[in-house]
Amino acid sequence: MTGSCLVRQCCCFWSFLPRCGLYRRQSICSTGIISGERNVRRAVNLGVFAGAALAAFLVATWFPHPSSEKLFYTLVALVISYGFFRAIVEPLVGRRLKDNKARYGFRKSIAIVCWTVFGIVTLRIWIINPQALLVAYGLVGAGVAVALQDLFRNFVGGIIIYVTNVYRAGDRVEINHEYGDVIDVGLMYTTFMEIKEWVGGDQATGRLCVIPNGHILSYTIHNYTKEHSFIWDELMIPITYDSDFVRARECITRVLKEETEKLSGDAVRQMAHMEQKYYFSRREVEPMVFLTLTDNWVQLNVRYITSVRERRFMHNAVSEGILKALRKEKKVKIASQTVSVVGFPDVRLKK
Repeated sequence: MTGSCLVRQCCCFWSFLPRCGLYRRQSICSTGIISGERNVRRAVNLGVFAGAALAAFLVATWFPHPSSEKLFYTLVALVISYGFFRAIVEPLVGRRLKDNKARYGFRKSIAIVCWTVFGIVTLRIWIINPQALLVAYGLVGAGVAVALQDLFRNFVGGIIIYVTNVYRAGDRVEINHEYGDVIDVGLMYTTFMEIKEWVGGDQATGRLCVIPNGHILSYTIHNYTKEHSFIWDELMIPITYDSDFVRARECITRVLKEETEKLSGDAVRQMAHMEQKYYFSRREVEPMVFLTLTDNWVQLNVRYITSVRERRFMHNAVSEGILKALRKEKKVKIASQTVSVVGFPDVRLKK
């Protein structure tokens, strides 16, 4: 291709950019400083890519060669792909998304589409023969499968996560005995805000846990919030054998109903939705008290429903309410582990 043809094509490309609005000043959206920094980063990246494309154009003009021309077209494809998807579509559409989770998912999807399109176009530029193109795809796939097995597994796992929606950002999950709230789902790794470990009550530890996406191919995934936002919790209350266990059960049940009334209604509606999607038999969401006889006391096992992320707060509220209610009952005594001394051995002192 002659230098004049390259000049015309380059001029057409640069004249296309202002019409797309790439050089318009973008106002900072509702996400504030973070969004502004992201816009600046996009502009810097696009400027770097455009500068590289201009340099490749000059090289192709001064030193005409098929490889230099392909390099120029590759960088042009990069500028167009990045400029269209990341600098135009992502800000315009993302600005209209009010929900943070929806905005995050849209950004991830746009990034995948951007680099996928660029990769396909790049292969098409450098490999013209269709048969050679198929062979190239095959060789690339075989090389990735053999030499980069772990990376390939993580990549496939990331695609499966996006397609099947096993979990997404905002879900609370457990993978390979690692618990946490998902804060980022990438193509290769998933990032958790870790919970449990040395902290009780399913609360955050403050550590970030990075899990390879390939784990979903080898381990069981426990998702606490995929179709509903509740779990069941239990509490054990011991009372003495001379206590009125019937009255104790009534007091405990009253406290549980007061604490879980609104949540029980929400749980019923969520389970009705699950029945339409799964072979799912509805569970009892009303609080229940079960009685167990032990060697030392009468054990009351309390079962109630709670929000996934509020388990510790609900546990505290239920415990405090039950303790206050039982203290008002004269015929109910909370048991504890005690030792009764029934006698002393004879002690003789010798001089």
